[in-house]
Amino acid sequence: MRDLSKFQRPRFARAYERMSAESERSGTAEHRQRLLAGLAGRVVEIGAGNGMNFRHYPPEVREVVAVEPEDLLRSAAERAAGGAPVPVRVVAGHGGALPVEDGGFDAAVVSLVLCSVPDQAVALAEVRRVLRPGGELRFYEHVRSRGPALGVLQDLVTPLWRVVAGGCRPNRDTARAIREAGLVIEEQTRFSHRPVPSTPALPHILGRARKPDA
Repeated sequence: MRDLSKFQRPRFARAYERMSAESERSGTAEHRQRLLAGLAGRVVEIGAGNGMNFRHYPPEVREVVAVEPEDLLRSAAERAAGGAPVPVRVVAGHGGALPVEDGGFDAAVVSLVLCSVPDQAVALAEVRRVLRPGGELRFYEHVRSRGPALGVLQDLVTPLWRVVAGGCRPNRDTARAIREAGLVIEEQTRFSHRPVPSTPALPHILGRARKPDA
């Protein structure tokens, strides 16, 4: 098994479990439903966390392989998989080296995870590797603001925020990273969302991109 020791953040994981439940009640559940609507076939979910997406997968999905590096969150995801409406297999691994085969998936899902992967380019290259030609990436992420004041504030707080929030970088331009990875964004909406009352409202993007057929 790959060494996942650098991904172990038990204090953050426990806080994330509490916050994610509250966030679901604050509108995040609806965003997850939009993210996953219409998926079918075989899906890899990268950074599955505690499995909050699982109950939203549509019945046309044949299998979800859910990759999560953090031990506590992965254990929670395994419990959530038991109540999922589709088959979910939870595996240990991380976005920079997905423990799955080349071209084996109809879709990949990233949900509030590209903010915290060590290297977006590496993670998105892995997405391209595991998708079949014409396969799609579904993404739901918080991103750097286009407004200059908030954007600069996000830049300023990022070094400290990374320490307290499990490596999260709130100032990433994730849509640009997706395009630079050679994936074609076909649909994207941008909106402000406050996951929990104790956090500020931040810009989010939700959409889909496709791996070219050739």
